[in-house]
Amino acid sequence: MGLIHIEVFATLDLVGQAPGGPDEDPIGFSFGGWQAPLIDKVAGAQIDAAYEGTDALLLGRRTYDIFAAYWPHRDDEFATLFNAVPKYVASRGKPDLSWAGSTRLGPDLADAVREIRDRHEHVVVVGSLNLVQTLLREKLFDRLDLWVHPIVLGVGKKVFDDGAVPTSLALLEPPVASPKGTVFLRYGLADGTPGTGDMSAPEHDASR
Repeated sequence: MGLIHIEVFATLDLVGQAPGGPDEDPIGFSFGGWQAPLIDKVAGAQIDAAYEGTDALLLGRRTYDIFAAYWPHRDDEFATLFNAVPKYVASRGKPDLSWAGSTRLGPDLADAVREIRDRHEHVVVVGSLNLVQTLLREKLFDRLDLWVHPIVLGVGKKVFDDGAVPTSLALLEPPVASPKGTVFLRYGLADGTPGTGDMSAPEHDASR
């Protein structure tokens, strides 16, 4: 069984909407492209490394349309990768899938994602916030790479929506901060649900 890795860019208030550009998801949101001023060499290298070994992309409809209009016309390492690997698209409609290697997923998203996981070694989810929220709710992921940027927007779609379910995650490696203040966090899906405790219990008494 392969692995599903989610790559997410978020603000300190965990807004994940339209980090890449002003036209990415403009409806009711005026901060499109908020990530661009915060990219530096450290964050760029982290993003590059996250795609190593990718053999399939799992995308939502909006992200797919953006990618399909852009990457086939580029000539760099990312374009070579994205143009070569299979692209799986989660959409309730009938998108134009003219980008080579593209397939629309069936109506049962959870089953379709499980089939993709059985078929590939390293499936990467990019952008696609609605899809990401579904995968988080269904716990259909193995790793969550989260870049937290040092800004607060106060508006926009959040990474974790009102339908989020209690989930335990394990930090896979120490956090790394980039020169412009973005913190990279890599988590793996852990067993069980979040526990509770009592901070007034003796073992939590800081005076002892």
